[in-house]
Amino acid sequence: MSIGNQDWQALLTRIRDCRLCAEDLPHGPRPVVQAHPEARLAIVGQAPGRAVHQSGVPWQDPSGDRLREWLHMDAGRFYNPRQVALIPMGFCYPGKGASGDLPPMAVCAPTWHNALFQALPELQTVLLVGQYAQRHYLEQAHGRNLTETVKAWQRVPAPWFPLPHPSPRNRLWLRRNPWFEVDVLPALRKRVEGLWS
Repeated sequence: MSIGNQDWQALLTRIRDCRLCAEDLPHGPRPVVQAHPEARLAIVGQAPGRAVHQSGVPWQDPSGDRLREWLHMDAGRFYNPRQVALIPMGFCYPGKGASGDLPPMAVCAPTWHNALFQALPELQTVLLVGQYAQRHYLEQAHGRNLTETVKAWQRVPAPWFPLPHPSPRNRLWLRRNPWFEVDVLPALRKRVEGLWS
């Protein structure tokens, strides 16, 4: 189901103006999202980090650099909302925890994701980056860890494609799971390249 241009712009404005979690965000609200009804690829991540909170540009950090490398995608395409929608599970930076950023605010996805996905009629592939997105969207991810979910990517129904988070903190995971670069990344790149060929 698609919505008109005015309704689409109004939806993005409502998301960017959202203050539902303002009292719980140590650095204040700054919802970050990129989307357009023509996008064929959506990337559902975790939540903006501190650098993205400051810049307002999604995935403009070392995690984004690695993600674009995984995709073999330049910044021009990645940041073109008519091609790629960037939709975090939590739209605002949740703050720092004991071992990395805090989890995304739980209210964001239930409040906004359904309307966003209804407004993206051209989507063909949705990358679920990290455990929060996978637990939210994949029934089979319940009770499984991220490694098992990503390893079983071929059994995940379209349009979903599960990925680990590309954070530099996950270097050890990548070293322990060489099958990811050997088996998953070539398939991911082929699927993504096929969206515009």
